[in-house]
Amino acid sequence: MTRAIQRIAMLSVHTCPLATLGGKKTGGMNVYVRDLSRELARRGIAVDIFTRSQDPCQPHINDTLADGVRVIHVPTGPETPLETTAVYPHLPQFVDNTLTYAADNQLHYDIIYSHYWLSGWVAHALRAVWGVPVAQMFHTLGQMKNRIAGEPPDSSRQLRDIRVFTETDIMSWADVLIAATPAERAQMLWLYQAPRQKIQIVPPGVDLTHFQPMDQAVAKTAIGIPPQHRMLLFVGRIERLKGIETLLQAVELIRSHHPEALRDVDVTIIGGDLAEAEEPDSELSRLQAMQRELQLHGLVSFIGARDQDRLRYYYNAAEALIMPSDYESFGMVALEAMACGTPVIASEVGGLAYLIRDGYTGFHVPVREPEALADRILSILERPELRASMSQNARQIAQEYAWPLIADRLLEIFAGLPAPAPESRRPLTAV
Repeated sequence: MTRAIQRIAMLSVHTCPLATLGGKKTGGMNVYVRDLSRELARRGIAVDIFTRSQDPCQPHINDTLADGVRVIHVPTGPETPLETTAVYPHLPQFVDNTLTYAADNQLHYDIIYSHYWLSGWVAHALRAVWGVPVAQMFHTLGQMKNRIAGEPPDSSRQLRDIRVFTETDIMSWADVLIAATPAERAQMLWLYQAPRQKIQIVPPGVDLTHFQPMDQAVAKTAIGIPPQHRMLLFVGRIERLKGIETLLQAVELIRSHHPEALRDVDVTIIGGDLAEAEEPDSELSRLQAMQRELQLHGLVSFIGARDQDRLRYYYNAAEALIMPSDYESFGMVALEAMACGTPVIASEVGGLAYLIRDGYTGFHVPVREPEALADRILSILERPELRASMSQNARQIAQEYAWPLIADRLLEIFAGLPAPAPESRRPLTAV
């Protein structure tokens, strides 16, 4: 038996889909929530996105995303940006204010679609009151990040334990779990013993009308790059798991052994807030110190965050997108670059192992091996015919991820979910 889906409550507690991308807590998940909501709205489905209010000067209700989509900024603790660790204790207030808003406006939702573990905690409490099914997507898994990042300091170990406990609990009661890739499904089964029958694999999508090939010279002009220059591009948050230092090391190796290959080459790193470089313990300040140590000024540039209207020009201007990450649950920027016809050189991890087709749409490289990354970058720079072939293939593969196709699959899953049985147990309590 299927149900008609007319109104969806989308939960993105810790980060707003309207935020500028590339910051500490903004990335692929923001794009996912924003673009899926727009696609659902095009079908006449109303979407309310509930997110924590971080600015008292911003209206609590914002309807500029699309007709039929509202971003509802829920007062939750201080109305300032907070680290994830600081958001967790305020989750009961988020629940109370969300319930009040829905009751005051006489809103009924057909399903809750929650994103990240904090949203899943909230979804559990809302589900008990609203009596509607919950679909959960984690985007990243705490167990995987813990394994890759290593042993945490005592100050953060407790929150890591709380996150993993909460993720495990969510997998036990959620009505359906959306995994982006077969790898994420396997991680849920292996690390969390998630119920196999609950997991559905549905990858993120891409807006093919926005991210599409354009003349490279036009793209370079739009972002102020000389036409004879060639660009290597990184896009993402500035954090250790992204492996940016491996890219810097690879560039230094190429300069040392094949300096002619880097003639008129620019390495552009998009992401982060340049003001973060003033913080002595920030990843950006560490990377900029490494840039100075390797004497890469004039070759490597950190330019801060860019919005998606500008990103498409950078993708099209680039010879390749470089993603030397330690861990990626999917890799949205790789898909955006492919949609623009840009080859991707990426670590063979997580979603990137499935999205990138080695030797066809780009290259896979081992994690933290700058020599291998340097070799693949050289292949792109020195073999224009290979780059042209990969460009065409990348765009073709990206067609399989068009948002209308992804939304069709999700709606099919949502419509088949029955209303949950009444629960006797209380939602978890934040501490």
